[in-house]
Amino acid sequence: MRWLLNIWRTLNKPAQYLTLGSVSVSAFLMGVIFWGGFNTALEATNTEEFCISCHSMESMPYKELQETVHWSNHSGVRATCPDCHVPHEWGRKMGRKIEASHDVWGWLLQSVNTPEKFEEKRLEMASREWKRFDRDNSLACKNCHNYDSMKWEDMSKLAQKQMKRAAELDQSCIDCHKGIAHKLPDMGTARAPELIAEVGSGVNGLEVDQSYFTALTKPLYFNEKTDVEAGTLNIATKVKILELKGNRAKIGIDGWRKKIGAGRVIYYDFGLNILSAQLTKDAALEEGVIQTFEEKEDPMTGLKWQRVEAVIWTDTDYLLSDLQPLWDYARSTYSTSCSVCHTQPDENHFDANTWPGMFQGMIAFVNMDQDTQALVQKYLQEHSSTFDKSAH
Repeated sequence: MRWLLNIWRTLNKPAQYLTLGSVSVSAFLMGVIFWGGFNTALEATNTEEFCISCHSMESMPYKELQETVHWSNHSGVRATCPDCHVPHEWGRKMGRKIEASHDVWGWLLQSVNTPEKFEEKRLEMASREWKRFDRDNSLACKNCHNYDSMKWEDMSKLAQKQMKRAAELDQSCIDCHKGIAHKLPDMGTARAPELIAEVGSGVNGLEVDQSYFTALTKPLYFNEKTDVEAGTLNIATKVKILELKGNRAKIGIDGWRKKIGAGRVIYYDFGLNILSAQLTKDAALEEGVIQTFEEKEDPMTGLKWQRVEAVIWTDTDYLLSDLQPLWDYARSTYSTSCSVCHTQPDENHFDANTWPGMFQGMIAFVNMDQDTQALVQKYLQEHSSTFDKSAH
């Protein structure tokens, strides 16, 4: 114990016993020890063993990785968890470590500790990673994959066309290669999580006699009480509030319909296949739901059209007072998702009735939920050459 007492006395004696050199050397040694310990701990968290020490990671995404080309391939090069999910550059790496606190919180709360819980969160987790990859221009992929090193002659003709275009734009890999290492979330019935995060869940305090726009595809109802659906209100459709009762609103939908059958489909304008709403047969035939006005014949098809107003009920959520945020999101999505496989056509390159067929051919190469598909298609139609003649 005496040696500890001597050290303590020395440290408490006047500074003449601690020279500037000894203080500097001590500080340097302490810095080396601290940095070595910090870096060792940091690198320990950058190993695959650390990543899969959480049971939910080992039982789900790690097993999925083992079934992909990133695990076993002819070159014998294997991508591990940190290769894709931990940036190499120090500043980005530290930022990623801070973000990872969200994962630790999820582990403590056991939010993904069963296959069922994991599937419920899969879309949320995947969307977060896709956004990070997009923000970094898929830098994690490009640490191993380089456009300049690709052998175009070994690719199929279609792959050459797509990849050369991507190389010209230095395209983010994740735009086309979602699901390359893990199972894709079920996007078919997902409710556009990124869109909702962008535009919100709707206006608080709707007003009668005011017009709004639907932020999602919404069900229609016969009245303010029933759960029996009377049809579907399409995304980005303009409606007028006629009456409010609880969480339901009676709305008016102006548009046109083809005078064939029950006339259940309401379109944005005469002669244009831009969907606004689809009613059930019972709703279309029920008295008071559809009021008809003028009638015109389409010279292109010979079909007769009627201008109509549908009066029907819907829920008050996801109604926006401004259409522009929807168009901004659609424009951004079209720009980032639909330009990787070929030269991207301008919105006004095709007319409103041509765009649906063209767009449906494009979405086979991208991963969009149904609401986002419907929104981007309507955006292209309403910004087509039918409305913008500058390209023609």
